[in-house]
Amino acid sequence: MKVAVIHDWLTVYAGAERVLEQILSCYPNADLYGVVDFIPPMKRGFLLGKTATTSFVQNLPFARTKYRQYLPLMPLAVEQFDLSGYDLVISCSHAVAKGVITGPDQLHISYVNSPMRYAWDLQHQYLRDSGLDKGVKGWIAKWLLHKMRLWDVRTANGVDCFIANSQFIKRRIWKTYRRDAAVIYPPVEISKFTLCENKENFYLAASRLVPYKKIDLIAEAFTAMPERKLVIIGDGPEMKKVRAKAGPNVTVLGYQPDDVLRDYMQRAKAFVFAAEEDFGITPLEAQACGTPVIAYGKGGVLETIRGLDDKQPTGVFFAEQSIPAIKAAVISFEQEAARILPMTCRNNACRFAPERFRAEFMTYVENEWHRFQQSLPTASSDKMKLP
Repeated sequence: MKVAVIHDWLTVYAGAERVLEQILSCYPNADLYGVVDFIPPMKRGFLLGKTATTSFVQNLPFARTKYRQYLPLMPLAVEQFDLSGYDLVISCSHAVAKGVITGPDQLHISYVNSPMRYAWDLQHQYLRDSGLDKGVKGWIAKWLLHKMRLWDVRTANGVDCFIANSQFIKRRIWKTYRRDAAVIYPPVEISKFTLCENKENFYLAASRLVPYKKIDLIAEAFTAMPERKLVIIGDGPEMKKVRAKAGPNVTVLGYQPDDVLRDYMQRAKAFVFAAEEDFGITPLEAQACGTPVIAYGKGGVLETIRGLDDKQPTGVFFAEQSIPAIKAAVISFEQEAARILPMTCRNNACRFAPERFRAEFMTYVENEWHRFQQSLPTASSDKMKLP
């Protein structure tokens, strides 16, 4: 069986790439494809020695740093991959990867981290955050996203089986494509995060500093609680905004290596998370350290954090992305902290270990492959007999 694995773009090692890493571990002989591949040599370990076959976007001007601006060309780009020689095609998609062209005798399974959020239900938020909700550029962006939606729905017909990374994304897939999906949660590298039961007197927020992560909101909420300390780790286009809203009790460290981030995660009183995420690996990494999570109660975190209504809670939810809601959740956490045990947090995170992902993913693919083979006509079937 010849296998091809298609990823949207290879530029960083983030949540989607961790899924890709485990898929490649399941199928080490698979060939890898991506719209672009700009992973530097020293950080390619997760690709298991593979070099991706890339599209024409790879060679366009400034593609290394401006590849996202070529999004309107990416549907055309993925359709140019010749996958006719493969039996099984696995796409790992949050944008365009699922749009590859396959034939009737090929099985295409798509692991969807999310349908294109910026083209569907979060379009208006993304346009506002990007300053593209008004003017000529705004109308061009809206028209391009309209065309992307049409293409996105059409290419869903080329997928034989969908896998969602959470129940939340399963509902989004149904809403977008009217297709059912299995749910296999992403892998979390539990072994890299050691349990620490001795917590210190500070809170932690860590992520890329982009608008939807709402790190500026967390900074502003803690600035309004000067008796509590907050440490922020991460870098991105929102850095100036975050620093402007950070009071004396809020320390913004910027980008930090993984070992420094783990150290802060282990020692923090709680991890604060205000984004609406499809799944959210970072809150699980915090729990793997034995650290409770104070999170916005929407999206994938509802499946990975046990709130105060659970007998064995691992965190606290707040109902809206606002300063009063975050402040109230912090106070609620401090009142109930004795109920949230580090070992409980750790055990909850262990449910999402990579071994579990690989076992579930391979079992699913094998079952679908067996079903698919049975559906194919053979030379001995009645349909294939000559009159």
